[in-house]
Parts: sequence; structure tokens; C-alpha cells
Amino acid sequence: MTPDNPFSQASDLPYGLPPFDRIADEHFGPAFEAGLAEHAAEIEAIAGNPEPATFENTIVALDTSGRLLQRVASVFFNLTSSDTNPARQELQAEIAPKLAAHSDAIHLNPALFARVKELYDRRDQLGLDEESAWLLERTYTDFQRAGAGLDESQQAKLRVLNEELSTLSTRFQENLLRDTNDLAVLVEDPAELAGLSDGTIAAAREAAASRGVEGYLLTLNLPTSQPLLSALENRALRERLFTASISRGNRGNDNDNSAVLARIVQLRAEKAALLGHPNHAAYVISDETARTAEAAVGLLERLAPVAVANARRDAAELQTYLEQDHPGATLEPWDWAFYAERVRKAKYDLDDATLRPYFELDRVVRDGVLFAASKLYGLSFTERHDLPVYHPDVRVFEVFDADGSPLGLFLGDYYTRDSKRGGAWMNTFVDQSHLLGERPVVVNNLNIAKPPAGEPTLLTFDEVTTLFHEFGHALHALVSDVRYPKFSGTNVPRDFVEYPSQVNEMWMLWPEVLANYAKHHETGEPLPQRLVERLEESAQYGQPFATTEYLAASLLDQAWHGLGTEDAVGDVASFEAAALEKAGVAVPAIPPRYRSTYFAHVFSGGYSAGYYSYIWSEVLDADTVGWFKENGGLKRENGDHFRATLLSRGGAGDPMGFFRAFRGRDPEIAPLLARRGLTGA
Repeated sequence: MTPDNPFSQASDLPYGLPPFDRIADEHFGPAFEAGLAEHAAEIEAIAGNPEPATFENTIVALDTSGRLLQRVASVFFNLTSSDTNPARQELQAEIAPKLAAHSDAIHLNPALFARVKELYDRRDQLGLDEESAWLLERTYTDFQRAGAGLDESQQAKLRVLNEELSTLSTRFQENLLRDTNDLAVLVEDPAELAGLSDGTIAAAREAAASRGVEGYLLTLNLPTSQPLLSALENRALRERLFTASISRGNRGNDNDNSAVLARIVQLRAEKAALLGHPNHAAYVISDETARTAEAAVGLLERLAPVAVANARRDAAELQTYLEQDHPGATLEPWDWAFYAERVRKAKYDLDDATLRPYFELDRVVRDGVLFAASKLYGLSFTERHDLPVYHPDVRVFEVFDADGSPLGLFLGDYYTRDSKRGGAWMNTFVDQSHLLGERPVVVNNLNIAKPPAGEPTLLTFDEVTTLFHEFGHALHALVSDVRYPKFSGTNVPRDFVEYPSQVNEMWMLWPEVLANYAKHHETGEPLPQRLVERLEESAQYGQPFATTEYLAASLLDQAWHGLGTEDAVGDVASFEAAALEKAGVAVPAIPPRYRSTYFAHVFSGGYSAGYYSYIWSEVLDADTVGWFKENGGLKRENGDHFRATLLSRGGAGDPMGFFRAFRGRDPEIAPLLARRGLTGA
């Protein structure tokens, strides 16, 4: 790597923001190679240190090693998710197995593990503080879970498995992105778009123009149920859109993910067996707060019967509305959202078309999301237009703490594009660490349709929810207050990570917050009180559908990852259908939130055997919302308590211990059941 490579030294920009204006694709390959070599040398020096193992020269040295590799990887993998291109995809396919092999070379280094184990065995004699003791505990556990205790032949097999798994996960992601773009629905006759707002139609026209085609392009979001299904009056077009959505990765073309995911499942089962577990789910969940797959599945199975029963009741009601328009027709998946919206309008005088003019993106961000954080935690935000970004759509805010001290940077990347993967997520470019003297640089990604220039970006209610949710993740990273980088922000168990983000959703409808941002984009008039009341009254409406589609995906994840090495899968679609039927969530009009071939969370993301995490975390979330309401809600002292006891602690201790420190007791499930209308569960 040459000295002029932007990754050759730490960024001199505020907070270590990557110098995006100087980073080109040709810089990544050499930087990765240099980073891998440098980190390997650091590891060798730690493992071969002739001095006796100490916490500082082994555990801390490990946690702070690989800084160059971390710099390039954080930028590269953020970009392959949010703004990829053929060059980046090619390098990702090349580098993924190298990174897997590099990780194995660290965790399967016998001399290094001997030093870690020697310290772990006499941990009670080291006089470590609480966070340092937890770092030693987690480091030893990570080595064990990575196969450090296996013999040489087993480790050799593990290396092969990990390398192939990394390659397949990358392929799954690339196939899905290509197929999602390929399956966007082109509409030539604007009359077919009846029901969509003028802004949505204009965005569809822009999407078509961006690909050089005439007409209106309806692009696909990651979940099965596409948002536009709730508004499109043309039933045939709704069916086209739904069919495109569920066809992703399952068309027998070059982008088909069926064989890819089946192989991933097989390899994960083999890896779990090698590490002493009956299946991948058991391996993954043994290190989460749920501890056992049985506990995770038990919660899902407890909720499923009532959710499905309530969903069937709702389906019967929707069927009557459908028959008014289409006598003799049967309610299909592409009908549900449309008629649910009609019922919501009839029952609550409320629909997305009525609400959207009050949810303009910039106002929701500034006067809603950021305003709530300022009231609760004392944070303030200043938009920076002088800092480089990786795409023109990205916005940068400098974040200051209550005392005016600098806290970090927050980047918002809200619009969809063909180069961005579906869904919404939070990532970091820099993790907070007192040891390294680093403050966080955090990014939120969404996939909101971009309107034509000069037009306002008006959001659906669900998109507003997503903004608050993802910023909850961002807050987890921004207020992180830990010594060691390993514990920064969202570096917590998978079934705990969604908890703070779900808590943050509560503020979107908090009266003081809602009144501050929900204003008509043209007149500035506040959201009428009657609509506010309707929003509160309709809070449980749609929960049976939402819960059922979520549980179906979660149970499907558990079914795939509950397979052992002897369990062969002949046909992906047949396995999926049988798994849903067995779990009692095979409702014809409610497909899983993700079908297997586009279930990116579990086959190319970090949620394998962990999609249950959302509902597991929601138990904590609902209980926490209850605490805030009992204690006066949006008050600084409440925010300070939540921040001090839990939010700022990241992964620097037992997460359930943090919850107990915050709540004063173990979590209770009753608030979740009441929220989702599942009190009969």
C-alpha cells in the first residue's frame, strides 16, 4: 500500500470520519492486503511474546490490534451495503474468504489461545475491575466458540467450513440485490396506479427514468409485503407486485438462492456439530440472553396460536370488504394490506394518505427523532455541510452532549437506490472507546423512495416508525461510554441489540414529540387532534397480521437452523411450507415476513437462528416503556437513568444485569402481550 492511500493512516477529519472524498475503489484492495498483513504480524507478536502473559500484553493487545484492517473494513462493508458497484462486489467476493481465514488464524492459534487460557484460569487472582474482567471472560469465550479447543484435524475442517460459508453469504446477498432490481415492476399506464399519491407516482416515474425506461417503476422493499400494496386499487397490479416480491431468489435463474441457502444450512449444521452442538440454533443461542433454542422457540410458540386466531378473525372481516369489490373472490396476500387500510379508514377514519402530508422527512428527523433525543438525553445536533460523504444523499450531524462536549457524528442515508440493499439498518464507521480515545461515527440507512427535485419527501407511518427505531440503534452507539472497543455501543448479544431501538419507537407518538414534528408540509398546521386520538385508538390494529408474519419468519429461521447434519433438504419451497404448517403459522393470506430465498437477515446478515430477537427484545422493550410511563415519560432524569444504567454500557457486562439495574427487577411478559393484543396467549 502506497503512502498516498487514504487508509494508510488514521483520518485527520473530525471524529475520524473517513475521507470519502479521497477514497476510490482502487484503494480498498491494497489497504485490505496491508491491513491483513499488519494484523497478522501484531497477532504473532502477541502470541510469541517471551514475557509472561498479562492482561495488558495479551487481552488488551488483542482488543486494540488490527486498526488498519478495521479502518478499511468499516468503510468497505458499509459501502457494499449502501452504495455498491461491480468493482466492490468483485472485491467483496474475493476478500470475504480471506477475512474468514484470517479470523480462523487468530482464534485457532494455539500459542495465542494458551496465553488467553492461562489468564482465564487464574482470572480471580488478577485483581481486574468489572469491565476488564468481562473482557477477559468474553475473549476466552470467543476463542472457545471459534474452535480453539478442537484438535488439528477438526480445526482444519472448521477453516474450510468458514471459508465456504463466507463465500456463500456474499453470493446470497449479491443474488438478492440483482434479483430485487430485476423484479421491479414497470407500469406503462398511469391509470393502473390509482390510489397512489402524486408524490409516490412522481417517485416511480423518477425511478423508471433513472434506469432509462419509459413509465413508472415500482421498486421492491426487503419484506414480503410491499408498502404500496396498501394503496394500489388495481387488484391485478397488486398481484403483480406481490408475485415479484415473493419470487426473489427463487426463479431458477442465475440469481436463484435456493441451492445457496441449502448449502449454507448444511455447512452451519456441520460447524455446530464440530463445536459440540446438535444444530446451528443451539450453537448460536447458547451465547445469547435466551441461552437455549428451546427458550426462544418456546416464546414464539406461546404467541403463535393467539396471533393466528386473531389474524383469521381479521381475515374474515377483510373478506367481506373484498367481496364488495370482487364478488366470489377469495382474500389473497396481495389483498390484505389494501383492505386492512380500508377497514382502518372505516373504523378509525385514518389511513396513510391522510397522515403522509404531516410526516415530511426533514421535519420528522429534526423536530421528531433528534428533538426526542435532546429532551430525553440533553443531546444537541448541528448539521455539517463541510464534511465529505460517500453519496450526495447522505447528511451529517455533529452530536453534542448535555454539557456541550462533543459526542460524535451521526450520518443519515435515507433514500433507496439500486446500489443499496433493502431494509433499514445502523452501522458504525468508528466505535467509541476511551482506551483508543475514539468517539463514535454512526450511520442510519433506510430505503425511502426519493421524490423528484423540489418535491417534499412524505413518509408513511411505518417509515416514521423505522426512523425512530434505527435512531434508537444510533443512540446506543452515540452514548456508549466504555473503555474497550470490543464493548462499544451495539456490541451486545443479538437478542438484546433490538431492545434499545424498540424503546426509542415510543417517542414518535409521545404528545410533546408528535406535536413538534407532525405538521402539514404546506400549511404548517399540526396534525389534527382527532387524528392523534385515532392513532392512539388504532395502536393495536393490524397487530394480528404483523405478529403472525413475524412469527412465521422467526419460526422458519428456527426450522432451518434446527436441522442437524443428517437432515437433508431436497426442495427449499417444500421444506418451508412444511415448517410453517408444523409451527401452526401457515395462514394462506399471511406469508412470512421473509421467505427463505430473500431472508437476508439470516442467510447474509447477522441474524442466523436469531430472528426471534425482535420479539425477545420486545419483552424488555414493552416493560421499559411501562417504566417510562410510570415515571413521567419524556424527562431528563428518566433518560439519564436509562442511559447510565443500560444504554451507555454497551456490551461491557451481563446485559440482563444492566436491565435489572435499570428496571429494578427481571422483565415481565405481560406488557408485551397487552401491547400486541395477545392477552389470551
